[in-house]
Amino acid sequence: MKVAIASDHGGLTIREELKSLLEELKIEYVDFGCDCNASVDYPDYALPVAEKVASGEFDRGILICGTGIGMSIAANKVKGVRCALVHDVYSARLTREHNDSNVIAMGERVIGPGLAREITKVWLLSEFSGSRHQTRLDKIAQYELETSS
Repeated sequence: MKVAIASDHGGLTIREELKSLLEELKIEYVDFGCDCNASVDYPDYALPVAEKVASGEFDRGILICGTGIGMSIAANKVKGVRCALVHDVYSARLTREHNDSNVIAMGERVIGPGLAREITKVWLLSEFSGSRHQTRLDKIAQYELETSS
């Protein structure tokens, strides 16, 4: 598995914690920034990660900002990305099992580093269950095809 990870200035602490987790799990990753405490624009970090995941260059993406909301909105603008905003372990597991999410977003001002590690580990290790859930994802993919220009 290969993971793209990024944060804006509001997610630096959790991003560093999650990089340590990825190393512990021996999961290859690339850090797409940001590298400063100054205010930056979250789309500048969310969109490149989402594009890398959508292209297949990376299997999964992890995004962190203050609330996770901005990152998730931006990432979901990229065709083929299913970014879930998660702040608990149960949602993290189900978004993989039911929605085959390929990107997650979290908020550093909402959760702490310990919970972020638990969420990420469960999300990374959970598998898509397919079956009836695939039909739903197919409907989303079809809509993306029909509405793309």
